[in-house]
Amino acid sequence: MARTSAQDSTDAPVTQGFLGLDRSWHVGAGLLTLATVVAFTIWAFTHTGTDVNAFLLILAIAFGLFMAFNIGGNDVANSFGTSVGAGTLTMKQALVVAAVFEVSGAVLAGGSVTETVRSGIVDLEGMSLDPLAFALIMMSALLGAAVWLLLATRMGWPVSTTHAIIGGIVGAAVTTGLVTGTGGFAMVHWGEIGKIAVSWILSPLLGGIASFLLFGAIKRRILAPAARAIALGSRGYDDAEDDDDVDDDDEEDDADESWQRHVPASERMTELQQSAFAESAALDLTPGGPGAELIEASADLTKKERKAARKVERKAAYHALEKRVPPLAAGAAMVLAAMLVFKGLDNVGLNISVGGGVLMLVMLALGVWMATTIFARALKKQSISRATFIMFSWMQVFTACAFAFSHGANDIANAIGPFVAVLDVLKTGQIGAEAAVPTAALIAFGVALVSGLWFVGRKVIHTVGTGLTAMHPSSGFAAELAAATIVLLASVLGLPVSSTHILIGAVLGVGIVNHAANWRLMRPIFLAWIITLPAAAGIGAAGVLVLRAIF
Repeated sequence: MARTSAQDSTDAPVTQGFLGLDRSWHVGAGLLTLATVVAFTIWAFTHTGTDVNAFLLILAIAFGLFMAFNIGGNDVANSFGTSVGAGTLTMKQALVVAAVFEVSGAVLAGGSVTETVRSGIVDLEGMSLDPLAFALIMMSALLGAAVWLLLATRMGWPVSTTHAIIGGIVGAAVTTGLVTGTGGFAMVHWGEIGKIAVSWILSPLLGGIASFLLFGAIKRRILAPAARAIALGSRGYDDAEDDDDVDDDDEEDDADESWQRHVPASERMTELQQSAFAESAALDLTPGGPGAELIEASADLTKKERKAARKVERKAAYHALEKRVPPLAAGAAMVLAAMLVFKGLDNVGLNISVGGGVLMLVMLALGVWMATTIFARALKKQSISRATFIMFSWMQVFTACAFAFSHGANDIANAIGPFVAVLDVLKTGQIGAEAAVPTAALIAFGVALVSGLWFVGRKVIHTVGTGLTAMHPSSGFAAELAAATIVLLASVLGLPVSSTHILIGAVLGVGIVNHAANWRLMRPIFLAWIITLPAAAGIGAAGVLVLRAIF
């Protein structure tokens, strides 16, 4: 699960040999994607019938899977960026987790029925569309959103796939209305566009505030004792040399009292240093480095004083892991489970009463609390830095899995919704109010998500995981949990937010706590958020003109 610096090299672009050192993974992912496309195309022809326009169906399949591929490269990569950047998961492990939970979320909770977009952001009912024109609008929307997502992904910009598909629909629908004389800009519900504009500010702001508060508390209450204990090591390492008890009880008591006088010296550590020390195997002892500064700060302590002080801080560090992390994990379990229910499993028609849901969440929280307590006690045999790293790494794995399942259950609709609408038109020859989502489509689009993550998602992962700020398991866990909390609250309150923007705000919140937020990189990302809708709309408009000329 946790990786070393040597393992990091496997995630960087490699040029050794054909396709680099990950050749077998590239080939495997490519063959799986190709087999999925072929099998799904064959299924689609049997599903729609033999008299369907073959070229139109093939284009619809291509646009739909291309959209899902780019959702994987941008949105899924954004979700896994904190885990990969923190070293909790390698790129290959992220691929496996995504393959299991993204596809499971799509298949199990991806929705059995999807409404054809008729009156959400654009009023299509007033256009008196014929079925072919409606299908071309949906196909153009998929193409416009997918092309923009690919461009943003290549630049490493995490953007909202929901805003992209909305932009594609607006551009294609308005262009069709203007060309046919059945509508124009008046069809657009500008109030909904206004909500999207509000989300550009509201989403990252809420995510940043939640992450700032949560990670700040984790650093003060859990990481700081571990950092001080490591800093007091004889060589700046979390070694066992300083764990020996002092020989004389009276001398130990004197040392403890002496240590109390020197506490301010050790507490001169910055919070950024505390975070880094609590999650690394050794301190940075290079001249001018934070480790050297801390060792210098405690240089006036005698050996016995340092031993006594280290003993106090080690006890406080393990106490924090055993007493403070379990309730944190229990609360996280409740939030993640509620998010899955409200943002994922509600699509399968589960009828859970409020009382029953609360009881299930409480039982889950108690179980996680006990399990985490037992796990923390077992880690007492590990060094402080390793115990802290392992604890938060496992917690972040669960947040990543929950995010993947929820993402597969929800955001896949941005690709499969318009596609299924086109598929239904080709099968029935008419525009239905709603269309069933075949399981074959959910599986195919889920595979396309994972394929996009592997082949084009690395730049977005780099942006989220290391570009905006440095990530560690505790900070990555805090960012993901804060984002999940805001997504859940926004869903309950009906606030216009974007999960992508929320997570970016949460990452910046961590950077603010550490005084290491990369605001220069945030400028082009924010600009990309603003132009996502018009860019996708422009491409969708051009696409519908070309398709209308062909068909």
